[in-house]
Amino acid sequence: MNYRGFFVVLFLLSLVLLPFQTNAVTTKVVEINDQKQEEGVDHSPIKVASIQYNPTSKKPNKNIKELYREFEKAFKNGAKLAVAPEMATTGYMFENREDIAPFVEQIPGPTTKIFRKLAAEYDSYIVFGMPEKDADSNLYYNSSVLIGPEGLVGKYRKMHLWETDAYWAARGDAEVEVYDTELGKVAMNICMDSAYYETARTAAVKGADILAFPTNSSAQTISALPARAQQNGLYILSANRSNTEKGFHMVGASAIWSPHGEKLAEAPYSPDAENDINETKTIYGYVNPDHYRNENKEMLGERRPELYKELSQFIQPWDSRASTESQRVNAMALQYSPILGDKKANQKKVHRLIEEEISKAKDTDLIVLPELSFTGPVTGKSINTIYSLSERDKGKTFSFMSKLAKKHKVNIVYGVIERENNQLYNSAILLNEKGEWKGKYRKTHLDNEEKRWATPGDSLPVFNVEGLGKIGLLIGDDVRFPESSGVLSSKRADMIAVPVSWSGEYSGYMEINPNLSENQYPDNAVVLWDAVAIGAQAYTIFANFVGSEQGFKGSSGLYTLDPLYGLDQPVTGSSKHEEAVTFELNTIQAEHWFNQEKLLQSRHPLYYEPLIQNQNIIQNSAEAK
Repeated sequence: MNYRGFFVVLFLLSLVLLPFQTNAVTTKVVEINDQKQEEGVDHSPIKVASIQYNPTSKKPNKNIKELYREFEKAFKNGAKLAVAPEMATTGYMFENREDIAPFVEQIPGPTTKIFRKLAAEYDSYIVFGMPEKDADSNLYYNSSVLIGPEGLVGKYRKMHLWETDAYWAARGDAEVEVYDTELGKVAMNICMDSAYYETARTAAVKGADILAFPTNSSAQTISALPARAQQNGLYILSANRSNTEKGFHMVGASAIWSPHGEKLAEAPYSPDAENDINETKTIYGYVNPDHYRNENKEMLGERRPELYKELSQFIQPWDSRASTESQRVNAMALQYSPILGDKKANQKKVHRLIEEEISKAKDTDLIVLPELSFTGPVTGKSINTIYSLSERDKGKTFSFMSKLAKKHKVNIVYGVIERENNQLYNSAILLNEKGEWKGKYRKTHLDNEEKRWATPGDSLPVFNVEGLGKIGLLIGDDVRFPESSGVLSSKRADMIAVPVSWSGEYSGYMEINPNLSENQYPDNAVVLWDAVAIGAQAYTIFANFVGSEQGFKGSSGLYTLDPLYGLDQPVTGSSKHEEAVTFELNTIQAEHWFNQEKLLQSRHPLYYEPLIQNQNIIQNSAEAK
């Protein structure tokens, strides 16, 4: 066949095959479109807005007109969801029920009807806070509303009240609900709710993609939001005020947070009443539906509800097992670069560091070592090799550490690959100052690498140690699950020790406006480490490796109860160098405005039930809706 004849045949063959090729391409496009339709989400990025608005006290007509104008501006600028502050229609400070009575109304009611027209006109969604009157009970609530093109989508009654609310409002009487919208699944929390990880967590386990957060915050509640975003894989839109009402100053700094805890946008910060920002400031960001499914949200499937049952218990105010005396503790987080897999070399290093540092920091009460202290992580090693590095809980490493504890009269927490009945565990061991065995914790939330070789633990214990009080233990990735430290708090841990081997694979450094905290965080303070201490109201010590071929990021140190309002100061070590990070603390802050006792007394376990349900129950419930 000549070349011309060959190309003629080729051309004719292409004409025959073209319909089949076209059909194949068409089918692929249809499948993709069908998938998008099934998911019910437009996957193009969605512009959203947070409106930092300052209402005039007891002037609802004026405030509603101004809010209407600000929402309309946001929608004309392309926003499809806009959030305004808590109690945005009336102002925040009221003396009692009589004081607020002229301004409460039912939901739905006149105000929601006004904004329904606006949402319909711009095919958009609106969230803001307002005082609500229940038609049947005549109780008042600090509520928020979600209004869409079809009208009122849903409402939320603030669950965790601050003192100002409690003078007139009843506690929210229902769980956090999640609402299906054209933008994704939306939930609402209000202000003080973010001090309790349970509210955002409940939204997340029910499938929320976006958390709208109206607030009137002086620092605490908006500072918690990066952790709430990271813990749950949520976009969070916070809308705060930036002025002063009846002596209460709100700091602004409204923000939009990504599911990884990244700050996408922030409004101006107002430090004090002399620097009030009365004019409205609106910020914009983008929510990407492709990011609704992210690794942080996927972690929800790794929860262990069977371990969290204590979260449903409410022992206050009669908890006689709680510590009553504050303990002065001198502690040390040991940070070093491990020789991976070489137990003897690491023992020598630990011995040298302890001998050197205790001579400098006398009267040390507690030393915490990193996760798997003498092997380092065993990523990629064969099961046989890992097994050869394991030992029984009172094996050679125990003998070695017991001698050090006894010699220096110091309590020690260290990590080992523990072996029992041919099963391996990532364990942390607690020794007292006499070198005696005080307790053991087996890591309960394993990462994917650990699942290859380790068996998860089945409890979250707290141990009584003379001179320290009650101490709880966590390990590594456990900090991604706030229920873990929540259980330790409910068991009244005064301190938590956390051996870790962190190289940046989860969480990140604090991105809150540094001015929010009276005692500023160190530059390398880690978001989820701070969330453990503040969320449990227990001083928390992290010990991490540094350097090595795995690039550990150090930053070991102490995370505290309340640097925001000047009670205490977090302390972290270097992210690059070996060192012993030393610090002092007093374990119980009974007189502070917020502490573990007040945290536990103001929880609402009845509405945390989704957190202790079997995961399948939650999933089925979401599918049913």
